Amino acid sequence: MDPLKEISAKMDEIVSFVKNEFSGIRSNRPTTKLIENIKVNYMGADAPLNHIATLGINPPRDIVISPWDKGIIPAITKAIEEAGLGLGITADSSGVRLTMPELSKERKEELVKLIRSIAEENRIKMRSVRDKTVKEINAYPEDQKFKAKNDLQKLVDAFNDRIDNLVEEKTSELKA
Repeated sequence: MDPLKEISAKMDEIVSFVKNEFSGIRSNRPTTKLIENIKVNYMGADAPLNHIATLGINPPRDIVISPWDKGIIPAITKAIEEAGLGLGITADSSGVRLTMPELSKERKEELVKLIRSIAEENRIKMRSVRDKTVKEINAYPEDQKFKAKNDLQKLVDAFNDRIDNLVEEKTSELKA
């Protein structure tokens, strides 16, 4: 397989991973991604929250959980408390309402640092993949080597731009 196609596929995987990581970072906007994979003990087995309830958003800061079986509301409440997300939890007979408190300035700064560190970790992964590809390209004939290295650099630059855009989107979402 062509090393440039391989590196392009790996870049797409890394970008998807970064998007997924960023979606789990709490911002000022409520999102069901914060809670959808919390495991709840349901009928003796751990089930993700999104498999046992309907999750919704009630702007400006609420997430609404409507379980299909109302008897599981206490278990949902317990699982969310144990997850330690710092959300206000209110349970009633119809479901659970989570209220997101306003982020403090210090917390926003911590989250921005976290976002940047996740991005940098994944840039390092990409550099490692790029270095392996350069070694493969060095085995090419001289006339193909130059073009392949140019194409590789264009791919890496595009990857870095995508990561920079994701970082910018998430940090602006935090500051909103």
